[in-house]
Amino acid sequence: MMLAVSEPCDEKKVMAPSSKESVVALPSGGEPVQAEVEYVLSEDLKDLTEVDCHLQTLVERLESKEWLIVLEALTNVRQLAIFHTELMLPILDKVVALVTKSMKNPRSALCKTAIMSSADIFKGYPEHLIDTLDPLLLQLLLKASQDKRFVCEEAEKSLEVMTTHMAPQPLLQKLQPYVKHFNPKVRAKASVCFYNSASRLGSEGIEQIGLESLLQTAAAQLNDRLPEAREAARKLLLHLHGVCSRNLPEVSLPEEVPTPDTEVTASKQGPWEQYCFKSLPAVTAQAVLRVTCVDS
Repeated sequence: MMLAVSEPCDEKKVMAPSSKESVVALPSGGEPVQAEVEYVLSEDLKDLTEVDCHLQTLVERLESKEWLIVLEALTNVRQLAIFHTELMLPILDKVVALVTKSMKNPRSALCKTAIMSSADIFKGYPEHLIDTLDPLLLQLLLKASQDKRFVCEEAEKSLEVMTTHMAPQPLLQKLQPYVKHFNPKVRAKASVCFYNSASRLGSEGIEQIGLESLLQTAAAQLNDRLPEAREAARKLLLHLHGVCSRNLPEVSLPEEVPTPDTEVTASKQGPWEQYCFKSLPAVTAQAVLRVTCVDS
């Protein structure tokens, strides 16, 4: 049996930079046992033996009250997602829900292993997750926003996998509420995900989603409290400018929008500048142009 566990969360504990730990596990009603536990990279996981047996009992084991059983089941989720993708597809929605539940567990071992499972699920099922993504996405953003580096870094890795493998158009819609989240740390992590996903868009993809919507989302983050969100917004604006500025048609400024007398004068306004002033309040448009005109 391959275990990937650690001790329960301890606020004062500093995790060593190692993939193995020795812990004392206390099964329900049993004697304490010493166990060596390991966090295995996806590329180092081995295929399952007796696949059908593991698959048939997977949901039951994920629902177990014995955390060591759940832990082993989470490792099996990873193996099935990598080596037997089609076999787990009929129960994927239930598995995703239970993986998400394990992320909420106070045991850091269970939480981290569930996060690692989510990354492998993103790789194996990028086209099947959008309808069940919301609870999983929220938990990953919350875990990436917490102070425990042990869990935070793993959640950030999983979110990066998500933005790499899932199609940008539906994913950006799911991320929209979180870039406006009341928690500034969650908002910052969502802004990074939003940029990572949107950066995969070319001119056609941007047109499908709507340049104005993307522009407004990025502009709203320029004055965010956290530098991580501001930097993500800046990079997104540069991407949008680079892809679209040469392809924008000439647009007419609404009469009620004043021509700025600082960064961009009327005589120098090109399609990008005109589009910014048409789509954004004048002050916000000037902030966007300070980013895209100075850095481009």
